[in-house]
Amino acid sequence: MTTELGHFALILAFAVAIVQMIVPLIGAHKRWPGWMAVAEPAAGAQFVLTALSFGALTWAFVVSDFSLNVVVANSHSAKPMLYKISGTWGNHEGSMLLWVLIVTLFGAMAAWFGGGLPPTLRARVLAVQSAIAVAFFAFIIFTSNPFLRLEVPPFDGQDLNPLLQDPGLAFHPPFLYLGYVGLSMAFSFAVAALIEGRVDAAWGRWVRPWTLAAWIFLTIGIALGSWWAYYELGWGGFWFWDPVENASFMPWLLAAALLHSAIVVEKRESLKSWTILLAILAFGFSLIGTFIVRSGLLTSVHAFANDPERGVFILAIMAFFMGGALVLFTLRAGAMEAKGVFGLVSRESALVVNNLLLAVACFVVFVGTMWPLLAEMFFDRKLSVGPPFFNAAFTPFMVALGLILPVGSVLPWKRARISRAMWPLRYVFVLALAVGGLAFVMQTGRSMLGPIGLFLGAWLVSGTVVELLQRTGRGDNRLGRLRRLPRADWGKAVAHGGLGVTMAGIAGLTAWTVDDIRVAQIGQPFDVGSYTLTLTDVQELRGPNYLSTTGFVTLSKDGSEIAQMTPEKRFYPVAQMPTTEAAIDYNLLRDVYVVIGDQQDNGGWTVRTYIKPMTNWIWIGCALMALGGLLSLTDRRFRVAAGARKFSAVPAE
Repeated sequence: MTTELGHFALILAFAVAIVQMIVPLIGAHKRWPGWMAVAEPAAGAQFVLTALSFGALTWAFVVSDFSLNVVVANSHSAKPMLYKISGTWGNHEGSMLLWVLIVTLFGAMAAWFGGGLPPTLRARVLAVQSAIAVAFFAFIIFTSNPFLRLEVPPFDGQDLNPLLQDPGLAFHPPFLYLGYVGLSMAFSFAVAALIEGRVDAAWGRWVRPWTLAAWIFLTIGIALGSWWAYYELGWGGFWFWDPVENASFMPWLLAAALLHSAIVVEKRESLKSWTILLAILAFGFSLIGTFIVRSGLLTSVHAFANDPERGVFILAIMAFFMGGALVLFTLRAGAMEAKGVFGLVSRESALVVNNLLLAVACFVVFVGTMWPLLAEMFFDRKLSVGPPFFNAAFTPFMVALGLILPVGSVLPWKRARISRAMWPLRYVFVLALAVGGLAFVMQTGRSMLGPIGLFLGAWLVSGTVVELLQRTGRGDNRLGRLRRLPRADWGKAVAHGGLGVTMAGIAGLTAWTVDDIRVAQIGQPFDVGSYTLTLTDVQELRGPNYLSTTGFVTLSKDGSEIAQMTPEKRFYPVAQMPTTEAAIDYNLLRDVYVVIGDQQDNGGWTVRTYIKPMTNWIWIGCALMALGGLLSLTDRRFRVAAGARKFSAVPAE
């Protein structure tokens, strides 16, 4: 009964979405208040019905209802409860239902909290958002229905992919989807503004909170996925430039560019066309990510489905929304005339350079991701584009971005003198050079990657401190004025500092990792770097739904024991899949990372050990970036209704 209720709620939500897509658009065009008012209750009803449908599917996973095909394929009665719940979105059908649930959630939030928006703009925003929901409701119902029943239910299920049975990956998809789908609101605002024929400072202020929220969720989702890959896959890395990793990273880059571009629209009413285009492209790359994961076009460990028919449906959705928005953008280009002028040296110019670096970096990632497919289609050649290409092509843009951020942050609006702006940063620059030089002298090799990364990290972090101090002015009670700074200023400083911490962590990890692989005999110590490891025992253990070969390793340094480590090789009998569980001794300055392999003919065991400097700085920096975004989001000036009185919704003829 619960399953039928969920299925019915899904179909009813589809019908409500169609009404919300059509009626408010007609009402806004005809200026009929009653028709425009339909959008708000429809958005709320659409969300409630979709939540009911998703709740019914979740309940089916919780109680192991093996009459549903999706539960059979992705669950098992012996699976821990956390993974029964996460199994709801650990598959193609359930994850698409979560996708559309978040679309309706953002639409409902725009209806509930968008009271300050002009009625015509609000009606059009909600109609465009509902059009996105309609497309994905149709995709779910006609190609990926999660409520399909089996005529003869089996006794038990086939289990969830063991790689997904992990806390990090249980929460990674929801955060990532909140980011992906959050960009749909920026898209809806952009298309609605194009229909209205007006983009001004108030529009820039309205679109920023939605973009910022999406960017925060994307940051958290990407960081969780990176952390999971680091400790779960046993290869010791945090980023492989996998196509699906890139699919989440490209919208993150464009969302960051959109955030900075919207500032210029809000403050100076410039870069209007560019900002609208970024809003369209950011959501477009989210759709590209959805297409990559579900079409089977590119192979990835993260892929949900390999069904070309579903891929064609998503491609049609992407072509409709991207193509339609870009055509509308072309037709309305004349209505987005820039009002503010600025000099070559100014904060506006620095933000333009910021946007260009982020956009070109996104383009580089896109080309590297899609080139193997294009080479096979047009040249009949099978190519592989891996980390060496991305590291060489992408890194220079991030180095340049790190260099200009502190300078751009202290430049005044409209026009500036670079020498005057740089003067307060002179000591900071010397400090950053000293940190980089010290790293170069102390390292054993002569790689420049680590010193450059530490230089950029010190430059960004100390640069944000100087910027905050500048905002307090001179004289007494500077500490009090520092505390009273707007949260957006604090948020920007924390986020930029977090980027510096992440850059330093990535550079240190990449440049100074120590790798050792050997056959270890039980009871015989061996040295890796400055540490001594001893494999004391290997046991066969049983977990809740897996069998484990567990090694017991003693980690010591200078004769003193530091930790007992237990790397594992797990085997899941139901799914017939093995996984690797690395043992990691975490530390702020380094991680010791141990993986156990197979037993060898001489009785020893393959053991791989890494000494990884500064690894945790990567995720600390990501957490700081997300915290900075959250601080900015709580600034009262960035509420959706702020500045509503400044907007005059006059549609273009």
